[in-house]
Amino acid sequence: MSWFIIIPIMLAMFMLNMRIYLAMFAGIVAYFVFFSNVPLAIAVQRFMSPAENTSLLAIPFFVLLGTLLGSAGVANRLLKLADLLVGRLTGGLGHTNVMLSTLMGGISASNLADAAMMCRMIVPEMEKQGYKRSIAAAITACSSLITPIIPPGIALIVYGLVADVSIGSMFAAGILPGILCCVLLLFAVWAVAKKHGYKPSRESWPTASETGTALLGAWPALFLVVVIVGGIRFAIFTPTEAGAIATIVTLIIGLFVYREMKMRDVTSALTETARQTAAVLLVIMTSSALAWIFSLERAGIGMAEFITGLTTNPYVFLAAINLLLLVLGMFIEGTALMIILVPLLKPVVLQLGIDPVHFGLIMILNLSIGTLTPPVGTVLLLVCNLTRVSIVEFVRDGWPFLLAIFLALVMVTYIPFLSLALI
Repeated sequence: MSWFIIIPIMLAMFMLNMRIYLAMFAGIVAYFVFFSNVPLAIAVQRFMSPAENTSLLAIPFFVLLGTLLGSAGVANRLLKLADLLVGRLTGGLGHTNVMLSTLMGGISASNLADAAMMCRMIVPEMEKQGYKRSIAAAITACSSLITPIIPPGIALIVYGLVADVSIGSMFAAGILPGILCCVLLLFAVWAVAKKHGYKPSRESWPTASETGTALLGAWPALFLVVVIVGGIRFAIFTPTEAGAIATIVTLIIGLFVYREMKMRDVTSALTETARQTAAVLLVIMTSSALAWIFSLERAGIGMAEFITGLTTNPYVFLAAINLLLLVLGMFIEGTALMIILVPLLKPVVLQLGIDPVHFGLIMILNLSIGTLTPPVGTVLLLVCNLTRVSIVEFVRDGWPFLLAIFLALVMVTYIPFLSLALI
């Protein structure tokens, strides 16, 4: 049980607001120095070897892709297309907000970036059409949770690497749960719009001419979705190759098709990508060392024996895991939780007959909800700060949208078909 000392050390570092990789590094170093006879040379090797995994190249490509989209002119075209599809419904701009998040989620990979963009792009327009600012903020924040679930979300890649699960399978598994979240949020928006009397943003359904014009303007962006998801699903190329190809296509779209991207935008995107990639890689390197320690100490097997001693019912186990993740997600950043818990829980998941891909979607959706819960909810704090809405107002007026996301969590948890149908 000497491995267990790592967890309280990491939790203490998290509470002190220390960076994730430094908190894990502190716990791992304490283990190697005080509780293990493993040579330090092997310890260093455990840190360095994950950086040689070529699958990690997918991360910088998708981070760069998401960063470039903001200056490529893609978002504006998708906004017009989203408004065309759902603007005629009651509460049209709210529906457009959700639909745009879904379309952007199929291209971008960062819910924080999408939420920030939506706060500037569509929340002011929603206010002009009579929406309460807190309701507009809540729709924006909740719809941004679709991004980590629908491919090519970075969370899908990180889970695949930590759990040793095919990233292509994770991408395919995220499609239906992402669409489910979109549909449930659209229903929630409709109900709230009916109650408050919010009107459609369009007076009529689109004509064939309007539809053709919108699709013509948005086809390069839609082509990206086909490149990323279709190429991986039909084994035309790997996730890493998909990220590289999609990045090149985005550069071509921004520089030569829409002509809205400047070279300074590319330089800025490369700088931001380097910063974000370095942070993610440091987390993955420390998480690999942590997983090796858990394997060496047979921690996962011990956890499996303990949990199966309490229950062998997979439904009860999933209910307990949901509750645990929702509570921990209020205090600890989602990536850190995933990296700590996946190596411990995977043996239990396999022993109970739960598909690890299905479990991955459950975990990612739980941790996405954690970004909306104080005190560490990153999306909640970002949206409230950008829209100047208090957390109390957000929760008071946004509960129908939060309820829709919780309903999606229950359905994804207990209907494995939603995660596994497209694999």
